[in-house]
Amino acid sequence: MFYVKNLPNWERVLRVVMGLMALAFAALNWGGSPLAIGAGAMGAILSMTGLFGFCPMCAMVGRKLDKGA
Repeated sequence: MFYVKNLPNWERVLRVVMGLMALAFAALNWGGSPLAIGAGAMGAILSMTGLFGFCPMCAMVGRKLDKGA
């Protein structure tokens, strides 16, 4: 792999759940408002970072996964 996971398991689960909720909101309100498009994009990004366990923004600030905890 080209990346090192930098998200703990509890945060991965939280990101996937919140991402799916945002995608559901976007699907229910699609075409009604620009907020739905933003929620869909945010939901997709959250879900993918949760599934892969890697967040590029966290990596940019130097966050590393603590293996000892």
